Amino acid sequence: MIKTVNGIKINYEDKGSGELIVLLHGWGSNIKLFANLIELLSRKYHVVAMDMPGFGESQEPPSAWCVDDYASFVVDFLKDYEDKEVMLLGHSFGGRVIIKLNSRNDLPFRVSRVILVDSAGILPPKTNKKSWRTRKYKMGKAILSTKLMQKLAPDALEKLRVKYGSADYVAASPLMRQVLVKTVNEDLEPLLPNIKCPALLVWGVNDTATPLSDGEKMEKLIPDAGLVKLENAGHYSFLDQQYTFNRVMCSFLKIEE
Repeated sequence: MIKTVNGIKINYEDKGSGELIVLLHGWGSNIKLFANLIELLSRKYHVVAMDMPGFGESQEPPSAWCVDDYASFVVDFLKDYEDKEVMLLGHSFGGRVIIKLNSRNDLPFRVSRVILVDSAGILPPKTNKKSWRTRKYKMGKAILSTKLMQKLAPDALEKLRVKYGSADYVAASPLMRQVLVKTVNEDLEPLLPNIKCPALLVWGVNDTATPLSDGEKMEKLIPDAGLVKLENAGHYSFLDQQYTFNRVMCSFLKIEE
């Protein structure tokens, strides 16, 4: 389904009835990866999942958004729903948005439960190697951004970005690259104690994008949190160990298997 929110066309899915649960996907992903999960949760709940602006089949945001902008957009998207209690499930980048939402005092609804799956939000420690790599990129960018170098070597700056950028950065559009830089550099660790409702954390033991240590730290900082570790699963633990993940969801959300 498609609807326009704040002038942005959004692709979304709406299925089931009962208490509302909103699914927020990860960076570079879309709601198609949630197909099995939507089917499962809609047995008991009203499930809403959207391609967030700039992902899947939804339009890009009008400018380089930060995490707060995405949190505000989720609130605006949900204005058509009159639910006073909402459950939130987020994978990776979607987890960032959920952490921000739970830090707001003006939400038009109460968050009753939170599920964070391989969530982002913890800044990785800066190593000397990483710091030197960042400095080299910034020096190269400064040189190649000059008018003279852009005239002599117009493709050089893009090649530098590809060489030093992450896979997500390289795959993103120019605007979404700006969004990525804004979002990944924000440390949400201080906001984690603001999640006051029951929280389930699910992590792939082999996750290299948001390592298990992030999940363990979140479990300590969120007052009412429990961490489930999935063996032989990476950053997409809900796909890598779908059967086990689904059983965990059924237990936490009291869905009959």
